Order: sequence, then C-alpha cells, then structure tokens
Amino acid sequence: MQVIHSTDDLRNSLNKARAGGLMVGFVPTMGNLHEGHISLVEAARKECDVVVASIFVNPLQFGINEDLDTYPRTLEEDKALLISNGCDILFAPSVREMYPDGKGIATIVDMPELSQLHCGISRPQFFKGVATVVVKLLCMVLPDIAYFGEKDRQQLTIVRQVINDLSIPVQITGVPTKRAASGLALSSRNSYLSADELSIAASLYQLLKDVGQQLQAGCQDYDRLEAEAVQRLAMLGFKPDYFHICQHQSLLPVQPGDVEITILAAASLNGTRLIDNIAFNLSDAQYQG
Repeated sequence: MQVIHSTDDLRNSLNKARAGGLMVGFVPTMGNLHEGHISLVEAARKECDVVVASIFVNPLQFGINEDLDTYPRTLEEDKALLISNGCDILFAPSVREMYPDGKGIATIVDMPELSQLHCGISRPQFFKGVATVVVKLLCMVLPDIAYFGEKDRQQLTIVRQVINDLSIPVQITGVPTKRAASGLALSSRNSYLSADELSIAASLYQLLKDVGQQLQAGCQDYDRLEAEAVQRLAMLGFKPDYFHICQHQSLLPVQPGDVEITILAAASLNGTRLIDNIAFNLSDAQYQG
C-alpha cells in the first residue's frame, strides 16, 4: 500500500492508474478505523480496480468545546488494517496540505436547509465542514465511486445532494451500518465508553426499532412517538439531542401517507455523542441501517 501525504503525489499516482483504464474507488475517513470503515473498503474492493482511503481529522467540522484535540488518532494501526484489507493507497494529508492558510478556507460548501436540521441544530457548523472537505477530497482523488456509511444518514444525504447540485462526476454509494452483536452501531467514539456504557448505548438501536414497529402497526401520532422516545432515552441515562421521524429521501418531517421512512436519533452518554438511524418501507418489515 502506498502512503501519500501530498496532493501532487496523489494525483501523479492516480493519473497512472487512470491511464491504464483502471476504476478508482474512494473511502474518506477520519481514522481510528473499525469494521464499519473496513466494510466500505471491502465494498470498494469488490467494484473498483484501485482503492484509495483517506485519513484526515477535519478541523472545519468541529465546534467549540468539541473533541478535535482528543479525537482518537491511530495512524499506524489504521495503516496495518488497511493493508490487510486490500487498500491500495492511503492519502493522509496534514492540515496544512488541506488548508494552506490555516485551519480553514474562504470558500465553504453549504446546503442551508438540511444542514440546519437534526444534527445541524446542535452542531450548526458541522455539515458545512463535512461538505467542504468532501468536495475538496473528491477533487483531489477524482474517484469513479466514493463510499459512505449509512450510519451517518444525514451526512450521506447531504453529500449526495451536493454532488448532484455541483455536477461532480462521481457515484456516491451508501454502505449499510456495521453493528456490534448488541446492535450498537460501530463508531470511533465508542472507544470513549466503558463496558457498562456500551451496554446502555445499544438500547438506542432497540428504541429505533421499537418506534419503527409502532409505525408499521399503523400509528401516525408522530409527535407523541418522538416525545416518548426522548423520555425513554433520558430514563436510560442518555442526554437526548433529538429523535425524529422523517421522509426517507429528503429527511424532512414525515407526513401522513408517507411510506418510505427514516428515523434519526442522536444522544450523548456520559459526554460521548452517539447517532443512529433505521430506514424502512411501511409495507415491508425489513429494516435498513
């Protein structure tokens, strides 16, 4: 596996691959890799000739008092994991390489409506930072396909819309959420949790499924379901952020008659922020996510 730190070296390497007619797949990450990330690499490996992963802890998407300085950085372990799972190129730029004038840039990519809903309510800068760094990375890598986890459903929806709106010629593929045996969605921030907290954290997914079952049983009192879910999260020991029942494609509030549903939730447990979601069709008992 090549480990590349500069944009020029990355482009030179990938230009050679493209000249040979090879298809490039891209997996952007912030490192501290786990099996969820590896599922993205595996999906890229199945469809593409060259698999590129990036590791970059993006300061643009962290707000004041968030965990930018303490976010887990495990580059050597990440390299070994990528090598053992068939990654061809690791792009690991510095902050200076990504933002030559400091921690940010003058041009910001924003999708005002959706970026201010759900996670954007408590993290108003987050999706601007995500969309901006994703566009930068896609312009650096110029992949045929880029892979994102469905656990970050709002992020995936925003990235798809930004790519469509800006006519960036890349296919965006969502990969199903990887979960622990308990049902807890895998996340780099899970490493902050104790064994007891991990057990409690798994109840977030169970609550999503419980509400999904009530919707499939015909309940349309969405406000009550959301309020009761928030109360249950608090009783379990979480500090709830939100619990929202949404239209699947737009992630706007669900309306009577909607059939394709996504339920999004975020809550903190002893200061560790957890997000999760499920998506389903009201005529189908199978959950996605």
